[in-house]
Amino acid sequence: MSVTKAVADKDATAVVSPDAGVDDLAPVAVPPEPIHWRGSLPFLALHAGVFAVIWVGVSPVALAIAFVLYVLRMFAITGFYHRYFSHRTFHAGRVVQFLMALAGTTAVQRGPLWWAAHHRYHHRHSDEQGDAHSPGRHGFWWSHVGWFLTQSGTPTRERLVRDWIRYPELRFLDRYFLLGPLLLAAGTIGLGAWLEVAFPRLGTSAAQVFVWGFVVSTVVLYHATYTINSLSHQFGSRRFDTGDDSRNNALLALVTLGEGWHNNHHHYPGSARQGFYWWEIDLTYYGLKVLAALGVISRLKPVPEKVLQRDRL
Repeated sequence: MSVTKAVADKDATAVVSPDAGVDDLAPVAVPPEPIHWRGSLPFLALHAGVFAVIWVGVSPVALAIAFVLYVLRMFAITGFYHRYFSHRTFHAGRVVQFLMALAGTTAVQRGPLWWAAHHRYHHRHSDEQGDAHSPGRHGFWWSHVGWFLTQSGTPTRERLVRDWIRYPELRFLDRYFLLGPLLLAAGTIGLGAWLEVAFPRLGTSAAQVFVWGFVVSTVVLYHATYTINSLSHQFGSRRFDTGDDSRNNALLALVTLGEGWHNNHHHYPGSARQGFYWWEIDLTYYGLKVLAALGVISRLKPVPEKVLQRDRL
């Protein structure tokens, strides 16, 4: 076992969550648990909604809105849900913290506490039998999306996020995580309706901006995010011995704004930077640097030089 994984597992003591009686260290969302089809209907309906492009058509402005909302929400997941709430790699004030959590909810990947708890468990047990994200253990499709559609994987395991549950506003967003997506969906409809009246030459409409800007963008965002669970544990290079199958993949790093440097991240999760070297493009890190320069956030944690030399393959 590598030093990194040994440290991550060191405090893995058995505790029982007050949330639905779920054991925080027991595996959840792993086979042979079946897909919870009834609970998955909204997720499946969103995918079916993609076919609405046949009726609403397409325009350059709708594509541009879809792209912008993809990038902004991917940044909310990678920079806020992942690097802040899961790993605390920088500092933010309470108001900014709330706004970051709210932005993350618009990606429709549940609440900030749920996301952080689930991800922390993944790091403790990466590519072990209890890791729902392991394609080597459970196959590609399960590690990619099947785990997200289970009943046992739905509750927030609060004992894994004891550092965050003291904030009532975060607990509120975690419970009512659909508030952000509903506001965003309504916003796309309103924007499309305004553009249709104010700038008819753009050839767009309320329905078109909603379908492309919210539905299509969200579905693409889902699966781009999920590639880090599935593809980045199968394809790419390994710089460090992390005790798991995590890999660095430059293409996935571009698609996910830097998350594709996954072997780097599993080697040292405590850094705000996942592209450890200048040639490893990490757009999330660049965005965080801008926010830090503007005074919105502070104290971005670097990659210590000794970490770069440890456990190299």
